[in-house]
Amino acid sequence: MNTTQTEALISMVAVLGLFVLMVAPAVIGILRDRRLDRQIRRAAAAPVTGPPDPPAASGPARGTAPRRTARAA
Repeated sequence: MNTTQTEALISMVAVLGLFVLMVAPAVIGILRDRRLDRQIRRAAAAPVTGPPDPPAASGPARGTAPRRTARAA
């Protein structure tokens, strides 16, 4: 292998490396979009059970003293 062939090989590897660096984010984005689409389709196809449980009361527990807050002077 002479110098010209070595330089051509190095240049080809450099161009292929740059090509991979430029294309990789697009491929990752496409794969991510496909995964999200699959999850959305699966969630849309899931049967709806019933209404969700009512939220728990946000007040203090029964039998506890009321909490005093600081008042502005």
